Amino acid sequence: MKRRHILVLCFVLLFSLFGGGSNHRVEASQTSKKKASVKPGVEVLMEDHLDWLEGKRVGLITNPTGVDHELNSTIDLLYEHPDVNLTALFGAEHGIRGDQEAGEYVESYIDEETGLPVYSLYGSTWKPTEEMLEEVDVLLFDIQDIGSNVYTYIYTLGFAMEAAGEMDKELIVLDRPNPIGGERVEGPLRSADAVSFMGRFLLPVRHGMTPGELATMWNHEYSMGVDLKVAEMKGWKRDMHFEDTGLPWILPSPNIPTQESAYLYAGTELVDDTTLSTGLGTTKPFEQVGAPWIDAEALAEEMKSRELAGVNFRPAYYTPMFGKYEGERVAGVQVHITDPSSINLVALGLHLVDAMRDQNPEEFEMTASYTNLIGDPEVPQMILDDMPVSEIMASWKEKQQEWVSEVRNQYLMYGPYPKGVKPYKKQAVLGIFPLDLTAAPGEPVDLTVKGYDKNGEKMTIAQEDVDWELEGLDGNIENGTFIADQDGSGIVRAFYQKLTAERPAVISTPLLENIRFGLQSGYSRVVLDLNKTTTNYEIERGEDRLFIKVPYGGIQGQLDPNGGSIQINNSPVLSQIDYYTEEDSIVVELHVDGDVAYETPGFSSRIVVDLQH
Repeated sequence: MKRRHILVLCFVLLFSLFGGGSNHRVEASQTSKKKASVKPGVEVLMEDHLDWLEGKRVGLITNPTGVDHELNSTIDLLYEHPDVNLTALFGAEHGIRGDQEAGEYVESYIDEETGLPVYSLYGSTWKPTEEMLEEVDVLLFDIQDIGSNVYTYIYTLGFAMEAAGEMDKELIVLDRPNPIGGERVEGPLRSADAVSFMGRFLLPVRHGMTPGELATMWNHEYSMGVDLKVAEMKGWKRDMHFEDTGLPWILPSPNIPTQESAYLYAGTELVDDTTLSTGLGTTKPFEQVGAPWIDAEALAEEMKSRELAGVNFRPAYYTPMFGKYEGERVAGVQVHITDPSSINLVALGLHLVDAMRDQNPEEFEMTASYTNLIGDPEVPQMILDDMPVSEIMASWKEKQQEWVSEVRNQYLMYGPYPKGVKPYKKQAVLGIFPLDLTAAPGEPVDLTVKGYDKNGEKMTIAQEDVDWELEGLDGNIENGTFIADQDGSGIVRAFYQKLTAERPAVISTPLLENIRFGLQSGYSRVVLDLNKTTTNYEIERGEDRLFIKVPYGGIQGQLDPNGGSIQINNSPVLSQIDYYTEEDSIVVELHVDGDVAYETPGFSSRIVVDLQH
């Protein structure tokens, strides 16, 4: 019996050392770093910075991931604190409670738990409006991001910054970890020609930054002039992954249920916008990928032969319960993480696309949206042309490295820092308004400069003390009013004391190129397609009419330049659309049913009006 016990003990010891197989390194890492205890920004705020909220009305942008170590909701922590005056809540995609599906139009409502208004920032508007911020002095942002440039939460932060700058509101980021680490940067820097929800905020696929670092970078790089503070985490290091932080895992959205799916998303998301499946509609989204026409065993062997660091593959079969290939048997692979610190996620995603396309090129198709997904308008054709993944990745390397060294690395708040990089030190920031500087030749645009010193104190700036410079533009700026002489694009710069701010400017006549109509369950959408982004328009209400007026404009494209009418037969609130020019302005006349309510979500190069049913 004694010998038997010894044999059993030896077996247990051997199994504990080697029985984890390919996952042993991950488990060992988790065990060795389990004692790490990262303190998120919300806890730092409550313990050290409540004076930031003293005497102010607070608005909170959050979702279920906004919790402390003990799973107490940030909403409850603020609402129940006697020294905090929480007046409004704001929900991003998936809603404040996280119960809305991806891309679903989110409505505003009254929160049952607190009685506070909940304003949607993923519905009719992406940016807080003046009405939403009427009872708010300071906006707080507390949402867990997952490190990808096509995850919408960080852009909700960006749009909140725009509103804060425009309306002189404070903004505080309650910082949280980048769950896939803060060291690696992967993928092409997004082109300005490949944006959708991202607005002006251009990032590579995997940016390696926290929300607080992103906000700080945007504030300076885009001259946003925001009164910004970051409640920095304590204990987080750039080489940590989420399992190393000691923080509780809360799924950030319905289709990111596990830490593994969150980690792989930045890579396997690149399978989307093709005839391939990302595993949505299963219990392992973004961990298993495939298509009905894939040979799973052959794909697993092919992916193993490519010797990608940090991952392994097995044949997988699944039947999605919703989404692409709903109810169909899909074959592919499941991606298993063996060493998270060594995975190049973008390479993983592109290799998966490459290998599955090669199995049956006739079945492989790619939508036009793939450009927005990868961020580089040249990559889709490279994929379709069967260019090697190594050559595709080499095509963006130089520009990516330039962005990393000259931009990103200037705003890192947490170590260990890359060689030669120092931690970000608070500095003054200057902003030029409006943030979107577009005009027609001869159209006057009033410019305003705002700024905050390195201590966060608002600077009193006499506009006559600001010096201006135009680059690539014909025109002049007098007494803060900019008038361009002719079409073109360039840069407007402002100089105040030792600070500089700059704003891209596009000068061209706004042209109405098309009018589109769409009927949704709760609203009728009218879309005016323009040749450029235009913010200088007005909507006036008349008797049974809404008049949309765009000054200094004309009509071209698919429309009659002399004007015309479009009959609408299936809308309960809209019967006809007239369009014409009047005194050098474009006028679009909506024949509506009485005093209809409407909203105007913001999109680039178009004006959108949602008529509520």
